[in-house]
Amino acid sequence: MRAKELFCVCLVLAIAAGCRKKSEPIVETEPEPIEYFAVFMEGEKVGYVIASRVVSDEEVRTSEKVSMTISRGGIPVTINTAETGIETIDGEPLGFELEQRLGTVVMKMAGVVEPNGTVSMTTSSMGSEQKSTLEWPQGAVMAEGLRLLTLKKGLKEGTEYSAKVFSASVMQALDAKIRIGPKRDIDLLGRVVSLTEVTTTMNIPMAGEMVSTSYVDSDLRMQKTIMPIAGMRVEMVACAKEFALGKNDVFEVINKMFVKSPVSLGQADKASAITYTLSPIEKAKLIIPSADSQQVQVADDGKVVVTVKPAAPPAGARFPYKGRDETILEALKPNRFLQSDDAEIIKLARRAVGSTKDAGEAIRKIEAFVAEYIEHKDLSVGYASATEVAASRQGDCSEHAVLAAAMCRAVGIPAQVVTGIAYVEEWAGLQGFGGHAWVRAYVGGERGKWVGLDAAFKGAGLGGYGAGHIALAMGNGEPADFFNLATTLGRFKIDKVIVKK
Repeated sequence: MRAKELFCVCLVLAIAAGCRKKSEPIVETEPEPIEYFAVFMEGEKVGYVIASRVVSDEEVRTSEKVSMTISRGGIPVTINTAETGIETIDGEPLGFELEQRLGTVVMKMAGVVEPNGTVSMTTSSMGSEQKSTLEWPQGAVMAEGLRLLTLKKGLKEGTEYSAKVFSASVMQALDAKIRIGPKRDIDLLGRVVSLTEVTTTMNIPMAGEMVSTSYVDSDLRMQKTIMPIAGMRVEMVACAKEFALGKNDVFEVINKMFVKSPVSLGQADKASAITYTLSPIEKAKLIIPSADSQQVQVADDGKVVVTVKPAAPPAGARFPYKGRDETILEALKPNRFLQSDDAEIIKLARRAVGSTKDAGEAIRKIEAFVAEYIEHKDLSVGYASATEVAASRQGDCSEHAVLAAAMCRAVGIPAQVVTGIAYVEEWAGLQGFGGHAWVRAYVGGERGKWVGLDAAFKGAGLGGYGAGHIALAMGNGEPADFFNLATTLGRFKIDKVIVKK
């Protein structure tokens, strides 16, 4: 049943950030036994999952390979990932391997769980290699550990249990609640089979819950999974190899990713503030973060009132940041997507800020620099890292965001990647709020502010960050940051808008 978590993560990246165009599937020779699944979005076939479990005398290796292709604005984009969990035959974690083709090059990660509870990590991309160490989440299991727990609990209707499931794709352990339901006759692409229903509720920090419904056979092998993601029905169904690896449909996601505006906002970036009333669909619980530029109030009826008023940088603030706030200090560190310690990123950042010592001026210079530096602005590039963008000078909003955030960090200005929705008056025949990524940078000392930057909008002549942006999550540019977009988008509508000039 582990495929659900990786499947979810991959789809979030494919929708929210975009993926590589015309990349080749990571499928060559496979160990036995192998299971094949077709992936559907709104009834259209978009890809496949290949799962295998290999047992030796000392370890169990559980692997999943995922390939999905969607269309964004008429441009086909593909995401490919391969993840392997390595455990003892008793389900104790030993390590993991991950290969992601999300951008123009391959990113590989390998982790070894040490006896002292730490994880020795190696990340390689574009010929460079980074070493790091992190703490293994206490009590977390991977595929084999979860399988053994499920065997122990059985398939009796009404059985409930919890698990902490680690995924290398998001480098997190997510809390899961599992409930065994009744047997049902399930259609598996024309073949009706009696299967047991299993509901899994994943508790995602700062993003709420994601619920999936799976159907398993008597050997606990998953045959079908259904989950809502970004307001769309997504399914994974067991099938023959030929069908799983066969031709995909052309599924356009752009119109699925838009939230309608009740009124035209025109040039939203010119408004001093905009107040939005968000109404949940089907009693969904909305989790919208507050920030310096965004104030949130939740009403008794579940509606959420969001007021976006862009924060101005404090005058005369200097950089680098010399405070002690742990959250702000975390926003200075390099990682696998924001390589702020890379020589080329440092060079670009220094070139952008020039001789200025004012932090507010520096972030505006970085915003303007990235807007001009990325020459090819299109949807054909995937979720590339900052170093990839620096080399290719190509991409959409996510590429602008990771490069700008990394450059801010490179000169000592804390920065985070923000995911959410942003208003456009017209794009590909659509009007409203589309999934988007931008940056917020911290300017000042103890009484500083997080200030919004949007190099993608600035490069498109839309004024940069403004009151037309509604943030759903802030983070370090990691895939986990997109969870809130997946769990929230499609679960609300905008009832009312008040614009303050």
